[in-house]
Amino acid sequence: MSVAFLGPRGTNSEEAALQFGGENAELKEFGNFAAVLSAVETGIAEYGVIPVENSIEGPVSMALDLLMNETQLMLCAEVVVPIRHVLVGKEGARLEDIRTVISHPQALAQCRRFLDRFMPNAEQVAWMSTGGAVQEVAEGDDPTRAAIGPARAQQLYGGVVLAHDIQDSRSNMTRFMVMGHQDAEPTGDDKTFLAFVIDQNTPGSLHKVLEPFARAGVQLTNVITRPTKGWLGEYYFLIDLEGHRKDPHIAAVLDEVREIADVLKVIGSCPRFPIEQFRELVTPTRGT
Repeated sequence: MSVAFLGPRGTNSEEAALQFGGENAELKEFGNFAAVLSAVETGIAEYGVIPVENSIEGPVSMALDLLMNETQLMLCAEVVVPIRHVLVGKEGARLEDIRTVISHPQALAQCRRFLDRFMPNAEQVAWMSTGGAVQEVAEGDDPTRAAIGPARAQQLYGGVVLAHDIQDSRSNMTRFMVMGHQDAEPTGDDKTFLAFVIDQNTPGSLHKVLEPFARAGVQLTNVITRPTKGWLGEYYFLIDLEGHRKDPHIAAVLDEVREIADVLKVIGSCPRFPIEQFRELVTPTRGT
């Protein structure tokens, strides 16, 4: 099995790829989400792993937009990875000496509380990936720069850990979608991911699309809106629901929704990830 992921090595995306493909998988790193999907489309890799949602910062907009507008690949699995961030600096660096912190924008946002409290004057600079940020700091020669990333990245590239577990919540997790040319077959415990566009000029149009799901007793587990990148005020609605698109009651609802929505795109169905396995590993820290 070959799996494409957002590189370099040491990112949470690599962890998701390993979790999906196993230790014997051939992992192939790429510089951005679009390249990950293109690798699967062109046969360079069998599967591609991209992050779509974080428990602190919510949707990963860039990835969702690609799924909506720039690929016909289908969701075939999902992976959830607990996220633990460390702050990495050069050997001998002190926290008070850091003037610049670099990382992926999602990681910077997930560590906002730590940065505001302990490094309020440090400039925050976006980087393409967490692993790349750690590599840049570890292999560079500027003792006033630090990077936020996984502990694995520090182990791979060097540098020293200036602070551990700096994410805003210990229950920080990211959901990754595994994309391939076909989605998974039904297992009896599945999820489906889809998107639709409605007529914005018709009162009650959103209710009309959602009503068939409620009538059939279909549980919607997540609803996200994203602009269509066309006319201002036009949106995609992206929905996670319980069940497989081939389940008879789900298929019947989707047929009904196709008649109501302006656009319906079923991105795919896959087995539900058993997220409850992490309950003993993470402890929510609300209000702290």
